[in-house]
Amino acid sequence: MTRKVFFSFHFDNDVFRTQQIRNIGAFEGNQPISANDWETIKRGGAPAIERWINQAMGRCDCAIVLIGRETHNRPWVIEEIKKAWQNGKGLFGIYIHNLNCPRNGRDTIGINPFDKLTLPNGTRLSSVIKCYNPSLQNAYGDITTNISNWVEIAMNERR
Repeated sequence: MTRKVFFSFHFDNDVFRTQQIRNIGAFEGNQPISANDWETIKRGGAPAIERWINQAMGRCDCAIVLIGRETHNRPWVIEEIKKAWQNGKGLFGIYIHNLNCPRNGRDTIGINPFDKLTLPNGTRLSSVIKCYNPSLQNAYGDITTNISNWVEIAMNERR
């Protein structure tokens, strides 16, 4: 069964790395948003962004946070994590700093964005949600080989 996923990431810094993961083709209905479309949505302010997130995530089984150097500082990424968790979606992270970007090569590892959120009992979400750090030597191959299994693991952990 092909799963539908929602990718959460820092657009400006990580769009090229994200496109590599999208191009794996492991998921259904995974159409990227263009820079022009994203700018149009952003001009509508918070209500327009929230509507877009609700529509895009509502059709998905799992949310994957693609963790780059600055992802943890992106307010909409944090909102997407909250929404995925609240809606019982499968949820996990993948560090993408070792994927080669055509603009600026590899990057430094980012801070786990799940550290910013706590559950009502005080537990950090990062202690519950898995983050995968693909190999330095073959990050793309590691992600390609494992991403479908990571989605299934995340969904099973939410059941």
